[in-house]
Amino acid sequence: MPIKNKLILLIFLFPMVMGLSSCQQDTVCDCEGNDLVYSNDFTDYDLNNIDNGRLFIFENKPLLGNYNNEEVTLNLSALPTHNIVKVTVELYVHDSWDGNPDNIGGPDYWFMKVDGAEVMRTTFSNTPCVFNFCLKQSYPANFFRQNLPKTGAIRTNLPGLCHLGGLPDNTTVYSVSQLVSHTGPIVKVTFGDELMQLNVPDPKCDESWSVGKIEVSTLFVM
Repeated sequence: MPIKNKLILLIFLFPMVMGLSSCQQDTVCDCEGNDLVYSNDFTDYDLNNIDNGRLFIFENKPLLGNYNNEEVTLNLSALPTHNIVKVTVELYVHDSWDGNPDNIGGPDYWFMKVDGAEVMRTTFSNTPCVFNFCLKQSYPANFFRQNLPKTGAIRTNLPGLCHLGGLPDNTTVYSVSQLVSHTGPIVKVTFGDELMQLNVPDPKCDESWSVGKIEVSTLFVM
């Protein structure tokens, strides 16, 4: 690309990236120092630097979780020089998430925070659409967008975990990625939920979530 055109592209992209606290998809940028600083798929049962971490086996794979109305936090230090942090999480949504409805079953929120500031709040739905009944979700957008259940999923064919355990298509997997403006050598990344199940005896068995992998990268956007 000619130098003049490259400069024009950078001038256009810089305010787009820096003016937003986060975005839900990768942003094209001209970057230096793109460093993967953390990667964990829990196959080594490593819970170092994770608060409220616990593991269980699902479909022969160790997962971080499962959680219901809880938070789990990853603490990282000694980060290289950067002005963007990229967080990617493989999220497992188990059982009867209801998405957006404002009633005794929802909304079913999932959120991400960086250094205590919320950078994503969305909902998920595992409920199939039947005739005129469809409990929609916000993902891959933030709440309150209306998308069909399982929009943006990378897997939809897994069984449920608890009260829908053994029944196919009741765990949905997403690859959730956020770019967040950030500087400094320390970062705290928190995942959490606000799930609503007022009409069930065991809320955690009704719906929960887990994590299959976490990756954190630092970028320097020029």
